[in-house]
Amino acid sequence: MLKNKTKQKFQAVKKNVAPKNKKKEAPSGKPSATGDKAKKSFSVMRGMHDILPREEKYWRALYNNSAALAEHFQFGRISTPVLEEAGLFVRSLGKGTDVVDKEMYVFDHADGKVCLRPEGTAPVVRAFVNAGMWNYPQPVKMWYWEPMFRHDRPQAGRYREFHQVGFETIGALDPASDAELILVSYNLFKDIGLPVEVRINSIGLPDERERYKTELANYYRTKKSYLCEECRKRLLKNPLRLLDCKEDQCQPIKDEAPQIVDWLSETSKSYFMKVLEYLDELGVPYSLDPTLVRGLDYYTHTVFEIYPALTEEEKNLEGAQSALGGGGRYDLLVEEMSGRSTPAAGVAIGIDRTVAVLKAYAEKQNLNLPKTQCDIYFAQLGDRAKGRTLKMLDDLRKSGLKVGFNLYKSSLKTQLEAANDLKVPYALILGQKEVQEGTIIIRDMESGIQEIVDQKKVEIMIKRKLKKFDEEVK
Repeated sequence: MLKNKTKQKFQAVKKNVAPKNKKKEAPSGKPSATGDKAKKSFSVMRGMHDILPREEKYWRALYNNSAALAEHFQFGRISTPVLEEAGLFVRSLGKGTDVVDKEMYVFDHADGKVCLRPEGTAPVVRAFVNAGMWNYPQPVKMWYWEPMFRHDRPQAGRYREFHQVGFETIGALDPASDAELILVSYNLFKDIGLPVEVRINSIGLPDERERYKTELANYYRTKKSYLCEECRKRLLKNPLRLLDCKEDQCQPIKDEAPQIVDWLSETSKSYFMKVLEYLDELGVPYSLDPTLVRGLDYYTHTVFEIYPALTEEEKNLEGAQSALGGGGRYDLLVEEMSGRSTPAAGVAIGIDRTVAVLKAYAEKQNLNLPKTQCDIYFAQLGDRAKGRTLKMLDDLRKSGLKVGFNLYKSSLKTQLEAANDLKVPYALILGQKEVQEGTIIIRDMESGIQEIVDQKKVEIMIKRKLKKFDEEVK
């Protein structure tokens, strides 16, 4: 009946459509639209990359973990625009930082200079100030999953468009908030089976840091002839960035440099010790790194970075030598951006780099990431069954059931093998005969026993069987 109705509609439309002039075919049956023009092939732009479907399981695992941790630790989702005023980042990150001086995508606009967002904390703080969130119950805890843009030199695990997941706690000056952010970051990796370690330091308050910068600059001036070209520039612009240098020739100099902990006040030292006590209580592995300062001006007190904790052999994996994420306190940033004096702390994790390490590590260790969980599998045979299957799949979706299927496989054996891979307890089988009779087969995947039921009752029957199955498993 349905087939006849479709045919009647098609004929009616055909009668009402005026015939069009046929285009003259090109020789050899090739379309003439392209003429003799050579086809141009396009490649992804330098520093950009495609995220392919085969990588989805890694991205999904990280996103699901991030969302679950955010919900458990009560972080609300925030999303900020990709375009922001360039001055927002100059003000928050500081002149002399690599991000501001060399890496921002800045454009002239009718409203002034704008840029593509290079990092997530400054926009979140801007949103906090714009919305007057200091009137909310404190602290305000937010998380984001967003693309960022930096005109950086492309290398393994570093792209010009990259993605970050970040967690920000605004409105709490408490070592527990620092420890909570580190715990959330650590668990994000631990829950997907990727071992990591935390490197941590304190950079104190601005006046303490200024005294240290003077001492550090004086020390480096005595070694100036041994420094790399970039460090000579940093010595003039931002001495703290000298401690970020990775060049081999600068490492012996950095190892002998003054340590900032010696310039901290007793109050700052006490705050930092409390953070470490919380981490000890939580069992989060960490190491003290006196050269860790982070490269942005807004940090105060605690700073930390997260690295893969791999064997010497595994450290050769792509991206394994680089930090996967980092963060710290930024107690002065809200006020600096015209808000009320409000303490804050945050962390950001690089998703692209993490995926690269996770993918290589998972393949080497045969690590099985969690697959999309399905309740049942729907197998079909024949064109008529395929059409009915689509309708039933939509009905089952509305009922809340998660159904695995592949409409483009004609072999029942192949489809049932897919059902086994998904480890579902039951499969539905719909063939030409079942379509005609209004029935469907429910197959027990463990025993192979099959039962024929009315299509209208399949939802009730399958839910009843799944409930019984869950009770038996428990």
